[in-house]
This record gives sequence, C-alpha cells and structure tokens, in this order.
Amino acid sequence: MRFTLARTHSATMDGMNTTRRERRIYRFFEVSVVLKGIDAALEIVGGVLALLVPPAFVEHLALYFTRAELGEDPHDFIATHLVQLAHHYAAGGELFAALYLLTHGVVKIFLVAGLLRDKLWAYPTSLVVFGLFVAYQVYVYSLSHSLGVAALTLFDLVVMWFIWLEYRVVRLHVRTDRGVSEGADT
Repeated sequence: MRFTLARTHSATMDGMNTTRRERRIYRFFEVSVVLKGIDAALEIVGGVLALLVPPAFVEHLALYFTRAELGEDPHDFIATHLVQLAHHYAAGGELFAALYLLTHGVVKIFLVAGLLRDKLWAYPTSLVVFGLFVAYQVYVYSLSHSLGVAALTLFDLVVMWFIWLEYRVVRLHVRTDRGVSEGADT
C-alpha cells in the first residue's frame, strides 16, 4: 500500500495516523508549492512576452515611467535600475531573458505537478533543481545586488524547506506502510 498525499480529505487524514504537525507541514508545503507553480506560470508568460514584445518598446516604456522620478532624483535607486535593466534587455538580452524564463517556468511547472501529484521522485529532484536555481540566483545577486533576486532566493529557500519537511513525512509513511504490508504477507 502506497502512502498518498491526498490528506485534504478528513476521512483520509483520520485513517492515516497523521499528527497535527504533519498536517500543518502539509498545509505549508501545499501553499508554498502552489505559489511556486504560480511563479512558474508567470515566468512562462514573461518568457512568451519577452519573445513577442520588441526590445525598443520595453526600453521606451521604462523611460516613460521613470522620467518624472529621475527628473526629481536622478539617482533614484529603483528608477535607475529599471532603466539599466531595460537598456540591457534592449541591447540583446531579450533572447536570454525569454529562454531563461521559459525554461525556468517549464521545469518548475513539471516539478510542481509532480509534487502535487504525490510523485516520490519529485521531492529529491525538486530539492536538487531548486538548489541549483538558488545557487545561480546567489551568483546573480552577487553581481547585481537586486532586492528582487534576494527576495526570490529567500522564497525558494522557504519552499525547499517545506519540500524537505514534507519529504521526510512522506518517506516515514511509505516505510511504515511497507512494513505493515510486508507484515501482512507473512
């Protein structure tokens, strides 16, 4: 008998000897993974938009929205970084941005689907892949000091923590279920 994550139904939860802590871990796990799925979907949309929207338009839009702020304060942190980002994007970074967002998004959607469908392989795979993403984000942060990258990295670490906690619970129940079914065979 295989342990399943369908713990949202009270009948399933009552019959599984889950503790209050395990149910709480599962709720946080589920919310963080769903948010990761939303993040992945937004990355896919962003990647598609990066392929469809001309780079000059992005640069023009950034200049339009930051013009007033930069007129008041030419060293405004957010406005200057937004203009620099648009400049970099318009100077040929759009293909990299599109491919980066699309591959990130597709990989994350695949892993999120595996996690939410109770695929045991998805836990360690997600930890490794998200760990690689975090390593890259730390590298990007070291170059850019972007608060957005720092926030995304922190979010990824929190999601990884809940994946790890849930994986431990799932493995415990898989082992327990195997022991029960093996004992029934003898």
